[in-house]
Amino acid sequence: MNRRDFVRVCSASAGFPLVAESIGAAPAVVRTYGRARLHDAAGAPLRAGSLAIHRNYVFFYPFQATPCFLLNLGKPVPPAQIKTSSRDYAWPGGVGANRSLVAYSAICSHQFTYPTKDISFISFRAGKSGANRHADVIHCCSEHSQYDPANGARVLAGPAPRPLAAIMLEHDAKTDGLYATGTIGSEVFDDFFRKYEFKLAMELGGNARKEIGDNCRVIELDSYCRQQVRC
Repeated sequence: MNRRDFVRVCSASAGFPLVAESIGAAPAVVRTYGRARLHDAAGAPLRAGSLAIHRNYVFFYPFQATPCFLLNLGKPVPPAQIKTSSRDYAWPGGVGANRSLVAYSAICSHQFTYPTKDISFISFRAGKSGANRHADVIHCCSEHSQYDPANGARVLAGPAPRPLAAIMLEHDAKTDGLYATGTIGSEVFDDFFRKYEFKLAMELGGNARKEIGDNCRVIELDSYCRQQVRC
């Protein structure tokens, strides 16, 4: 069994029940990957306290081609029990000194829309709009799927069939450092790689499915992406 398919059952002792599934079923709810420290845009270890409230940050994890959002929601985010049509699972809530930091896969679970260097149809939105009756959501403008980042990225509106996969974060209180260690929820990585196989091969060669090493860089979405679609 490789590391990507190992179910992290030891975390259940922390009070969050995990779901392990049989071979041939949907992806396991919790999967561990390499422990990667988050670094800032300059390449220095990121300090959790430096993250601005309600600003979109993006990093790549667990693979070279799979983007994630890192968000400071500005308030403590408690654990939640996430209910889906196929299973329920525990999401451990925010991390950091104020437990306000969360991270999610930035790949929409509907049509696998994701932020690219040229354009992004998906991002966190603090306010409401004509197409967004919910505030403080991750909104995908492709089909108007909306996810609640303060509640395990559960679906609030639109055609998305399941929540965004959450990124497991660890916070080191002594250094104020952050680490990504795995995912919680239903991953869509295999579908993502199939849909964008040619595009990703052109951009990354054979590295698209390569796992991130022991660090990954966090940058603001405004700096990463040339254009963001607002809806």
